[in-house]
Amino acid sequence: MFNGIIVIDKAAGMTSGDVVYKLRRLLKQKKIGHAGTLDPEVTGVLPIALGQATKLIELMHERPKAYVGEGMLGLATDSYDLEGKILAERALSQPVSDQAIKAAMEKLTGEIIQQPPIYSAVRVNGKRLYEYAREGIPVERPKRTVQVFRYDLTAPSQFDPEKGRQTFTYEVECSKGTYVRSLVNDLGEELGLPAVMTKLRRTASSGYELQDAVTLEELADNLDHAEDYIQPIGSFFADYQQVDLDAALWQQVKNGAWIKLPLDADKVALRYNKIVKAIYRAKVQGLYCPDLMLLSNE
Repeated sequence: MFNGIIVIDKAAGMTSGDVVYKLRRLLKQKKIGHAGTLDPEVTGVLPIALGQATKLIELMHERPKAYVGEGMLGLATDSYDLEGKILAERALSQPVSDQAIKAAMEKLTGEIIQQPPIYSAVRVNGKRLYEYAREGIPVERPKRTVQVFRYDLTAPSQFDPEKGRQTFTYEVECSKGTYVRSLVNDLGEELGLPAVMTKLRRTASSGYELQDAVTLEELADNLDHAEDYIQPIGSFFADYQQVDLDAALWQQVKNGAWIKLPLDADKVALRYNKIVKAIYRAKVQGLYCPDLMLLSNE
């Protein structure tokens, strides 16, 4: 059984669940889970936890995500992307200045209150929003507080005078729970125009980036070397202080014992035989207790 994290560069047209299903067949392993759902038409970084690494999934969700994408002014849909029903159209007689777009993006940076699209997986009374939408049942969408660390225009916007539409490209770095589709819609509201997301690609998630990713096709073509694409569990804790255990301390850790360490860190990654086995947290000065047990084998 594989233990670690494999970062998939997800293709368009697949759900995150589809990726997990295909990996289970390719790797002949059931214990697999993804961290951070991507909509079917969104491509890019999808971290997948294998074996013991599935214990990290909740922690993986907590880390920031980054995206590059494209939006369009002059059109709005109920899903905030091109898959939805058109709600509003307005031909632009002249382009919006890039300075105005940047100013609107700046207003949407920091801690903001966001409302998810009606076509999203957010649950209300045990039912997902997209289920209400498909059944035509009106429902109040919950609001949530999210953090947008960066929302930048990445190139001069492009105005099409014949269609009265204006496209723009952007980069976003944000906290968990942020809907980039909503950010594009909100940008339009700031500008007083309909807006829709036209493309989106996730470039980073859970501390992993596109350079760490492999496509399903590439993996399938190199299954004999599948381990070459799997990040060790310890890679997720690269920014933690690392402590190498001797045999005596490892025995204590295996039993869940508290241990003394001459450190001042809140959390430490404990390694044995160069493999991270557990995460311990400070209880009092110099005394550490178990926070997450990862591998109990030798």
